[in-house]
Amino acid sequence: MSGPSAVKEVPITRREQLIEYMASGARPKDEWRIGTEHEKFGFRLDDLRAPTWEGERGIGALLEGLTRFGWEPVRENGYLIALSRGLASITLEPAGQLELSGAPLSTVHETCCEVTSHLREVKTVADELGLGFLGMGFQPKWAREEMPWMPKGRYAIMRRYMPLKGNLGLDMMTRTCTVQVNLDFGSEAQMAKMFRVSLALQPIATALFADSPFTEGKPNGFLSFRSNVWTDTDPDRTGMLDFVFEDGFGYERYVDYLLDVPMYFSYRDGKYIDLAGQSFRRFMDGKLDDLPGATPTLKDWADHMTTAFPEVRLKKYLEMRGADGGPWNRLCALPAFWVGLLYDDTALDAAWDLVKDFSLPERHALRDGVPRHGLKLPFRNASVRELALEALKISGHGLARRAQLNANGASEAVFLEPLIEFAQANQTPAERKLELFHGRWGGSIDPLFREFAY
Repeated sequence: MSGPSAVKEVPITRREQLIEYMASGARPKDEWRIGTEHEKFGFRLDDLRAPTWEGERGIGALLEGLTRFGWEPVRENGYLIALSRGLASITLEPAGQLELSGAPLSTVHETCCEVTSHLREVKTVADELGLGFLGMGFQPKWAREEMPWMPKGRYAIMRRYMPLKGNLGLDMMTRTCTVQVNLDFGSEAQMAKMFRVSLALQPIATALFADSPFTEGKPNGFLSFRSNVWTDTDPDRTGMLDFVFEDGFGYERYVDYLLDVPMYFSYRDGKYIDLAGQSFRRFMDGKLDDLPGATPTLKDWADHMTTAFPEVRLKKYLEMRGADGGPWNRLCALPAFWVGLLYDDTALDAAWDLVKDFSLPERHALRDGVPRHGLKLPFRNASVRELALEALKISGHGLARRAQLNANGASEAVFLEPLIEFAQANQTPAERKLELFHGRWGGSIDPLFREFAY
């Protein structure tokens, strides 16, 4: 989740500014970049519990330790809650999940190097504190009540509001981790095409990355419980956004959607003002009771854009949000998958051909069925596995045509290899962990923390 945006305090005087703000993200293809974000669970090596912010072994101490690598501290009310270095940042999710928001980079090779460097730095400090970090989609051992809360103002607002809208919102906040990639577009029409392809194929990514089969130490009946959590979080700000597939979809229609998403807050004078459930439209009219007479700025709008949580999110770029967190190689695989599909024109055309005749019920059946069934979910006369193999083939060809080679002459397609292996075996990461749980681990979840830690 984002912190307060760095957008300037430009007053909003007309709705068209919101559309223009979003449209300003379009850029020439030679300026397209790749921004990868991932979250991970921290745990104490001795008792496997999530560390609090406070204490000698807390998340605050970990952030302090990372400053030796040139990260600049970011504080809120005296608490160290984030770090920045160039265009990258390290932030905290509500229960202390550590997130790297990577810099916008030119190739998947570069973003994978960034991930590798980050994990090395985190492990260096974590080892000194007796901490470990784990990449999965859902906290496998501890109950919601056993998770700590980080001292960030926006999380206190969301913590109060979430239970009013769904049963699993607090689980989303405290017990989930994801990996996502942020990608550019060149025009409104291109954005719409990319948006449609990525929404239709987001369940395929969910299946390939499914890695959250445990809740409180036991199998939960899902392969991606993280994905299922979003179905009972807040219907006002989640989902498949069916309107994206309607004729004429563009920036204006998405702005109207965001204006109908209830607010969480306004960040003013270094404090979060609780506006949860209130209307941004009324804010624009200066009619909010909690901010009488006040009207929003583009900074308020940029912050508000971060509080919608659909499967794919549009800001000044597109965010692919459907994947569970995972180990190092899958943190590199997600940007490769989507870059291959969306950044090569031939691949984008092929991907659109693959999904353009999906009906609305079919898109929803994929979204609703994949969290439980993964690659084995039936689809038409085959299964999600066949869709995944075709999407991976298209992506691989797209990456090959990009011809971005590393020092060994390998293209970015090398990062798809773990996903291809899952699809060919017709077995998700979650199913492999379930085999270990029922086999060598003897029904205990504890070995997971040792065997799958970074």
